[in-house]
Amino acid sequence: MINSTRRWLRRNQTNFAVGLGVLGAGYLAGQYALSKIAEARQRMSEDRVAKENLRRRFQQNQEDCTITVLALLPTATENVLETWPVEHITQDLQQKRAERLGRSAGTLDASSAIPSSGPSSATDDDGRSLASFQSGSYVHTSQMAASDSLTAEAAPPRPTRSKAQLWNDLKITSITRAFTLLYTLSLLTLLTRIQLNLLGRRNYLASVVSMASHSPQDPTIGLENLDDDSVEQTYGNDFETNRKFLTFSWWLLHRGWREVTDKVETAVKTVFGPLNPREDLPLEKLSALILEVRRKVEGATAEERRTHKWLPYLLPPRNQEELVLRESGMLKSPSKSQPTTIPSPPSSPTAESPCSSSSSSSSSSTAPLRRLLDETADLIDSPPFTQILTLLLDTTFSHLTDHEIRTDAYRLPDPGHMPRVQEIPDLDSNLARAKLAAILAVVTKQAHAIGNGVPNKYAQAIEGVKELEAFAAVIYSSQFEFEALGDARTELAKLAKEPLGRTEAVAEKEGPGVVGAATDMFENVWRKVTGS
Repeated sequence: MINSTRRWLRRNQTNFAVGLGVLGAGYLAGQYALSKIAEARQRMSEDRVAKENLRRRFQQNQEDCTITVLALLPTATENVLETWPVEHITQDLQQKRAERLGRSAGTLDASSAIPSSGPSSATDDDGRSLASFQSGSYVHTSQMAASDSLTAEAAPPRPTRSKAQLWNDLKITSITRAFTLLYTLSLLTLLTRIQLNLLGRRNYLASVVSMASHSPQDPTIGLENLDDDSVEQTYGNDFETNRKFLTFSWWLLHRGWREVTDKVETAVKTVFGPLNPREDLPLEKLSALILEVRRKVEGATAEERRTHKWLPYLLPPRNQEELVLRESGMLKSPSKSQPTTIPSPPSSPTAESPCSSSSSSSSSSTAPLRRLLDETADLIDSPPFTQILTLLLDTTFSHLTDHEIRTDAYRLPDPGHMPRVQEIPDLDSNLARAKLAAILAVVTKQAHAIGNGVPNKYAQAIEGVKELEAFAAVIYSSQFEFEALGDARTELAKLAKEPLGRTEAVAEKEGPGVVGAATDMFENVWRKVTGS
């Protein structure tokens, strides 16, 4: 029995070996497949977490942009209100009306004659117009303080102007002030979006590169490296650099808006100058006049609007960059040894000159700031910036005309709150008319709502522009384009070797072709985000 068993095993030992090999190979293949499945699940989970983290950071960044705009806007509003004191003109008109009423009252007491209907009707029109200003506007606190100080110091009186001159000044001043605030709000929104999304993108990229460079299997604790070759310094994640970069909004808040208001004033004088404050205006004609002002400011044709340069309103020229930092409190008093501009980062190492060693620390500290400013300038000069700015201005001017002026001056229902089913068609909007004086009262009131409204309906209307968020997404993702986060280490290795600002990299290699290359890259990402 035992011998027969041995013979059977000897005859089938090859089959047993083959069977055991097959079972072992199957087991190893199964374990390999299970490990790959587990690895794929882990990778998918990490990708999902990374994408969710990126989305959360992006949304938080947009909320920070809104809060920052609302915090900075009162500064520009105070400057605009002080430059265009509509309330002072209204007080002069009220004073003239009071003096005229006093004289007419004395004349009536001295004479029993029946007054004519013409002058009384004109007086009634002026009274109703001034009453609308009293009920529809208010004096800003800074203007109240200024008027009180002038009264206390017995300042010399303002030059005497006739009633017609006062009404003309009131017309130009009130419209120019409101339109300037709309342009300032739109420009400040876009500038803040660019600044905070550039910093948010670099901070996120620096944190990801930092985590990827530290092996998860390494239990040692790594200390933060603040040398010039650190990841944070390379990608601009430096607190002092970020502070200096954000302070460049000072230029728009204190200088740039003045250039905007000069253009707006010229356009308003041309379009609204010939109109009489007592003239009745249909809503359609008012919209056409406002559109004509915008064409004179932004450009009459699509090509003019596309080529219009908004950079001088938003960022200072290089010879005044140090002035901005000094005025905003980021630099001390200027010295003769300090440069007047922020030096550009060197493109290639060269032989050191006698003064190169003394300026090496200054160049290394301002190189990240220089890259941020250059990238911001490239974005402002790009065609999508003008497109988004036009959409923001369309939204804000539409809210002013189609909601506020329509309801307050023309007494028409708000189109956003009209019932979906109406028994009688709304034909009054084509026939409704309002005096220009009543429209000016609403515009004067809305100037305060634009700059200091709580809640700010114009900022809320801007937040509803979807293209603005798409523009921010382009900025946030234009330099590392994580469409699918597949192999994170490979992507990060590429990013670590390539400078973050692709514009600067192209500038070093190709020189004059930087603008075209940057624009092509920008529009490619723009099409991906918008799906167009």
